[in-house]
Amino acid sequence: MLEVVEKLKSEFEAKLAQSKTHEEIEAMRIAYLGKKGAVTDVLKDLKNMDAEAKKQVGQQINALKDEIEEKLRLQAKKMEEIKFQMAMENAEKFDFSIPSCQEVGSLHPVTIVQRQIENIFKSMGFIIEDGLEIQTEYNNFEAVNIPKHHPARDMQDTYYLSNGQLLKTHTSAAQNAIMRKYGAPKPGEPLRVLFPGRCFRNENIDASHENTFFQLEGMMIGDNISISNLIYFMKVLLSEVFERDVKVRLRPGFFPFVEPGFELDINCLICGGKGCPTCKQSGWLELLPCGMIHPNVLTMGGIDPDKYTGFAFGLGLTRLTMMKYGIKDIRVLNSGNLKALKQFK
Repeated sequence: MLEVVEKLKSEFEAKLAQSKTHEEIEAMRIAYLGKKGAVTDVLKDLKNMDAEAKKQVGQQINALKDEIEEKLRLQAKKMEEIKFQMAMENAEKFDFSIPSCQEVGSLHPVTIVQRQIENIFKSMGFIIEDGLEIQTEYNNFEAVNIPKHHPARDMQDTYYLSNGQLLKTHTSAAQNAIMRKYGAPKPGEPLRVLFPGRCFRNENIDASHENTFFQLEGMMIGDNISISNLIYFMKVLLSEVFERDVKVRLRPGFFPFVEPGFELDINCLICGGKGCPTCKQSGWLELLPCGMIHPNVLTMGGIDPDKYTGFAFGLGLTRLTMMKYGIKDIRVLNSGNLKALKQFK
């Protein structure tokens, strides 16, 4: 019987050396290891042998079976490697060191300014968060102290969805979720968060208004946060973004989610303050509404207004981009005109 096993082994190795395709490998597997294969037939003959011989021959047959399986696997792998090598040799060759004549892509100008501002605030310890574009009415209005029938809702012509939700009209819609996510700040460790996002309002489109635009909101909550902290961060922001002195004015403004509230306007950099369609001939552009977070907003965010104060600001990211790059018409930014947009670096 051992002679039969050795003969099977020699016969298998001879046929394996001649196999050149996966089909031939599979046929050999069936011929030797299948239910009616040669190795299986030898195993059936064990029943006619005594115990000692059965043990010895059984070990030899099992070893042969394992050897056949392994050699078939290695042969199949070798064929794959040969096939891959041939494909590589016959493939079309490219010299990647040759300079391409294709133009490289570029970031959208709003993205460029957003990343610049994010880096500025990261260096000052701010966390960057994201807000959902589809929001609940509660997050967009009630949670920032704009209850139903409040006149401020009329200032934001809102896109409502059939499921009762809406497209967020301002980045302030993320305030409540962020405050509840991070909770009350630890002593001496104020909560500093920056959250940019795309907003939607049913606006009449002109040189300075769009129904889809970008804002960037920030807030800082902690012990003894004051207006002085707010003014400092705003000055750092503008000086870093424009890389030059910019004329601004701070005037009282009403926003339900801050008390007191302010409007920070920037001298129009398109016309130098002389008046143009972008600034509606006023020489100024509303850029940055801001103020101290209203106690009601802190309370709804799960933060005790008797222990903590904070400021918030909402930056018109689209308008800031226009001022930085001298873009006269906001409609250019949503136009998809690559010829116009690719020039910004």
